[in-house]
Amino acid sequence: MFKREQFGDNFKWGVTISAFQNEGAPKSDGKGPSIWDTFTANTNNINNGDAIGDACDFYNRYEEDIALVRTLGLDVFRFSISWARILPYGRGKVNQAGIDFYKRVIDCCISNDLTPYVTIYHWDLPQALDDKGGWTNREIVDWFIAYLEICVKAFGDKVSNWVVMNEPMSFTGLGYFMGYHAPSRKGINHFLKAAHHTVLCMAQGGAKIRELQPHANIGVALSCSYIKPVNQLPKHRRAAKRMQAMLNRFYLEPLLGLGYPTDVMPALKIIKTFFRKGDEERMVFDFDFIGIQYYFRVVARHSYTPPVLFADEIPPRARKANLNTMNLDVYPKGIYKLLKFYSSYPQIKELIVTESGVCYPDFLVKDHVYDVRRMKYHQKMLKYIRKAQQKGINAGGYFVWTLVDNFEWKEGFEPRFGLVHVDFETQQRTIKYSGKWFQSFLSKTASTN
Repeated sequence: MFKREQFGDNFKWGVTISAFQNEGAPKSDGKGPSIWDTFTANTNNINNGDAIGDACDFYNRYEEDIALVRTLGLDVFRFSISWARILPYGRGKVNQAGIDFYKRVIDCCISNDLTPYVTIYHWDLPQALDDKGGWTNREIVDWFIAYLEICVKAFGDKVSNWVVMNEPMSFTGLGYFMGYHAPSRKGINHFLKAAHHTVLCMAQGGAKIRELQPHANIGVALSCSYIKPVNQLPKHRRAAKRMQAMLNRFYLEPLLGLGYPTDVMPALKIIKTFFRKGDEERMVFDFDFIGIQYYFRVVARHSYTPPVLFADEIPPRARKANLNTMNLDVYPKGIYKLLKFYSSYPQIKELIVTESGVCYPDFLVKDHVYDVRRMKYHQKMLKYIRKAQQKGINAGGYFVWTLVDNFEWKEGFEPRFGLVHVDFETQQRTIKYSGKWFQSFLSKTASTN
């Protein structure tokens, strides 16, 4: 049994959205195209041929959606800024209409007594920069810092909590190695270039915010997975360690001054071919918090493909795992394992679960969505976060992914993660049973298993 107050007075209860998945209005008020505008323009790239259209129209409905956050009893609203809305061509002239939009969003948060956590980059790179190589071009470090500086100067009078970047492994791995996401590039060299430049941008971005706003609360949000070997055979245990290095250590350890995890993956040493003099120091920044984002468990085994990793996952369906709509292994206990793992790094000051959620089929029946499985998922997540706290781990917050059902990248509209149901034809919002549970739990400090 637990209650809200047991998590501590300073525990942050939040919800997270992203610009591309929520805003819509892709050409409104001077916004330029992003790589995801380009990618989704071909509906063959999207499951079920879904066309994003206005997504869930946050651009025009932000007041309604932010009011919903307050209605649910949450106290943090985490959202991202669209780079192409601020700088339509990625650099150069600033689009004042984009600045004004995010100022209105921030003011709306404050008027609803919500603390804004602002993510500088959540995957939607301006297409004009991708035309110049995107994350594989070393110049992106300068482009990104210039963009970040504009954001901090424009919004820093009312924003003090910054997430420099969201899930770098997701957008570099899926977009620059596997070609599954925008901008659809493949190959180890594309990935390693993009990855190294991304690490530099995170560290140098943090340093720039600290320079401009010395008392800011600065973090990054890293995707992670609980990984276990299929059995205790040495080759499978080594495979799990390699997968752990790629999915849970690769982006964190350079930021902490530990370098890339070549101890279990010597082949990663080739990333140093993309270094310049001084990069070892430029890769390091003392973040105030590390956001971890957890959705699924991975059961690893040795494999001769892909190269470098030499490990793959046993498909969750073959293991008869508890599956979500995206056929991923739903395993709430994994958050406890991950919090223990990350707490072993003494350099980390605070851990915040900056995203977690689950997608299941939802059905709107007489203005109700009875999503009991989603409610139980979040209850279990909170149980394990509380258990971690009891073990002395500094777990400082839980941000639900996500507020309203939205556009789930290549997966389209089918996966629904929201605490609030959206009818994408009418844009009607309906608070689900899971959202009502949060409303009750956070406002009445009700206890649960």
